[in-house]
Amino acid sequence: MSLLFLPKQERSKSITAKQLVFSSAAIALGTVASMIKFADLPMGGSITLFSMLFITLIGYWYGPKIGLTTAVAYGLLQFILKPVFYTLPQVIVDYPLAFGALGISGFFNKKKNGLLVGYLAAVIGRYFFAFWSGMIFFGSYAADYHMSVPLYSLAYNGMYLVPEAVLTIAVLSLSPVKSALARMKQFAAEPRSRQTTV
Repeated sequence: MSLLFLPKQERSKSITAKQLVFSSAAIALGTVASMIKFADLPMGGSITLFSMLFITLIGYWYGPKIGLTTAVAYGLLQFILKPVFYTLPQVIVDYPLAFGALGISGFFNKKKNGLLVGYLAAVIGRYFFAFWSGMIFFGSYAADYHMSVPLYSLAYNGMYLVPEAVLTIAVLSLSPVKSALARMKQFAAEPRSRQTTV
């Protein structure tokens, strides 16, 4: 939809067509990557092929507003594709909040080593919500493993989030990957004056 009739200041705050396309592509790639699993845990959570990275890239490229919006949309899609539903509060914590935390990367989009730091912050954000979900909604399983509820939640969620994060950070540290992603950011974040708003 054209926003040509809005004041110039309002148009500048609108999402551009390119941002919309990149955000949609990131959700699609993240979804496909989330289906390529190295491990799948019984009560939700899996080690995937860089699925979190695709979502954090949007925040890194476009900032927190678009990053968080994209991440929440991705979380809702994850719920539609593979729902783990016990209660409505659990769904909210596990999907829009936990996956939405991946958009935290947007707060580091102008920092030195912003992608790496933003990715770490995003994963920690997701870990935080996954931990609270485990504490509140899945704590009864802790007794089966002779563990306290907090320790059980930390261990369970760490089993899938930490390995994927470590693998992703290792890949992001490679010089060719750094160079390629720097070029991608330059292309993705092309000045608004050259793009069409929607």
